Amino acid sequence: MSASASGAARWTVSDALRVLRRDPAMRPLIKAVGPIELRGHRPYFWVLCCAILAQQVSGAAARTIIGRVRALYPQRRFPDPRSVRSTSAKKLRAAGVSRQKTRYLHALAEAFELGDLSGVRFSRLSDDEIVEQLTAIVGIGRWTAEMFLMFSMRRPDIFPVGDLGIRKGMERYFNCGSVEEMMARAERWRPYRTVASIYIWRAQAAMPV
Repeated sequence: MSASASGAARWTVSDALRVLRRDPAMRPLIKAVGPIELRGHRPYFWVLCCAILAQQVSGAAARTIIGRVRALYPQRRFPDPRSVRSTSAKKLRAAGVSRQKTRYLHALAEAFELGDLSGVRFSRLSDDEIVEQLTAIVGIGRWTAEMFLMFSMRRPDIFPVGDLGIRKGMERYFNCGSVEEMMARAERWRPYRTVASIYIWRAQAAMPV
C-alpha cells in the first residue's frame, strides 16, 4: 500500500477496468456486478466518527445512533472535533453511544483538534502514512483505516486482505487459501486493487451460491 498521494485522485473507474479486465478470472465478476461508482466522502473527521459508531452493530442500528449523535449538533451540518470533544459522556451515552465508543470519539476528536492529526493534510500523505496515523488512535484499527482510504479518500490501490468478505471472495473466485496467496494474486490488479476489492464484495451478492 504505497500509492503516491499526489496521483491518488487522478484516476477513473474506467481506468481501473481496463487493467482488471486483463485478468480472465475477474471478467465474470465485472460482468455480474456491472458499472460502479466510487466517490470520496468528507469531512474526514465525521466519516471516522461514523466508522467508530458503526463498529460491531447492525447497519440499521448504526444509522440510528449516527443520526442521534448528529442531532446533538443542530447548528452544524457535521460535528467538528471541538464540538465532539466538549460533549459530555453522559450526553453521548443518552444518544446510544456505548461507554467504549464514547472514549473512542473523544480520543479521535482530541487527535484532530490538539494532537497528531491537527492540521494534517491527508491528501499529501501516502496510504501507509495515513494508516500509521489513524491506527495510533484508540478505537481505530487497520480495517477502519483501509475503509477510510477506499471510500473517503478514494485511494485506488487498497487491498483489505484482513476483511472477511475479501477472504471469502478470494477463496471462492480465485482459489486462494492463504493470505500470502491472496496478496500475490492481487498483485495482478495494481494499481487498482480498491476497485477489484469492491467487485469482489459485490459479486458475492450478485452471484449467490
